[in-house]
Amino acid sequence: MAPTNQVLITESSNVRIIILNRPKQLNALSSEMVYRLLEVFHAYEEDPNVKLIIMKGEGRAFCAGGDVAGVVNDIKKGSWKVGADFFSKEFTLNYLLATYSKPQVSLLRGIVMGGGAGVSIHGRFRVATDNTVFAMPETALGLFPDVGASCYLSRLPGFFGEYVGLTGARLDGAEMLACGLASHFVPLEKLSLLEDALCEANTDDTNIINNIIDKFSNNNPKLKENSQYFRLKTIDRCFSRRTVEDIISALEKEADKNMDDWISWTIKSLKTASPTSLKISLRSIREGRLEGVGQCLIHEYRLVCTVMQGKYSRDFFEGCRALLIDKDKNPKWNPSKLEFVSKDMVDHYFEPLDDKDWQDLKLPARSKSNLPSYAISKL
Repeated sequence: MAPTNQVLITESSNVRIIILNRPKQLNALSSEMVYRLLEVFHAYEEDPNVKLIIMKGEGRAFCAGGDVAGVVNDIKKGSWKVGADFFSKEFTLNYLLATYSKPQVSLLRGIVMGGGAGVSIHGRFRVATDNTVFAMPETALGLFPDVGASCYLSRLPGFFGEYVGLTGARLDGAEMLACGLASHFVPLEKLSLLEDALCEANTDDTNIINNIIDKFSNNNPKLKENSQYFRLKTIDRCFSRRTVEDIISALEKEADKNMDDWISWTIKSLKTASPTSLKISLRSIREGRLEGVGQCLIHEYRLVCTVMQGKYSRDFFEGCRALLIDKDKNPKWNPSKLEFVSKDMVDHYFEPLDDKDWQDLKLPARSKSNLPSYAISKL
């Protein structure tokens, strides 16, 4: 595939710097970008001259997600299978990054959402900073946290992953470090110095890379006074419940005792999200706790194909219309209430599709003998 200027690459000795370059779209991942990143990461893994990969975004975002509006547009022009092809490539890229044999450092300036998390959070080094904003906002769009999120959200402390995945809560850099989504926090003014130091060191030794990042890091950035991370006990009490209905009911009981802005925001976020999305998201994260990253991506691929097929709900198309296309922010979900989303309906999303041309996601074989221990642990 011909190189695209949506992904720029600079070289410094044995270091490759990948720059996501759609700043007007906050570096949202187009299909061209996904194909190019797949091509580049495959090539660098085989190339003995490449020791370290640094990834960053041009402009004020790292990456605001996959270009779902573009996917919806393509589906409308053709078939949902056009969308399936995009997600198949994107999820394969996520798997490659999660099981990569060479160190990747992601410099998370600005927005890191959805697909942007998929190309960074799976990597070995994830450097948050003062203006980082992380979120998985998919339930408000009629989708669910994908790109392997059922793997990394389910491994956050307590039930914080369920909270982040169901509400679309935004985390800052300090919160990302506290919960483990970020491996380091480096002040904004030191990010370019860090990049220079990594290029100068020109090494693939993860201990040396870690020590270099540590030198520039603030290992204990202060959480804001009203940080949601201080609510972990309440989050665990409520988001550990078995069903979405039980979670909302537990939150409402907490609100009776002590109503504040955070509780009311959390309840409102759940009540305005797609009921179908909430139910498949909760089950996806719960299943992800017991699965490796490959199994997570395979079950997420079933979900996303069923979502795009639109047989049980068209909420994804309605969410994209309301939030990304018409922008009236008033989606009409169908089914409209949690009680109308039956267990049988949810079960369908996790089953193979009833379509003779469809097949489960086929991920590339990864040899454990070539992989570092942190990648093996994800399998």
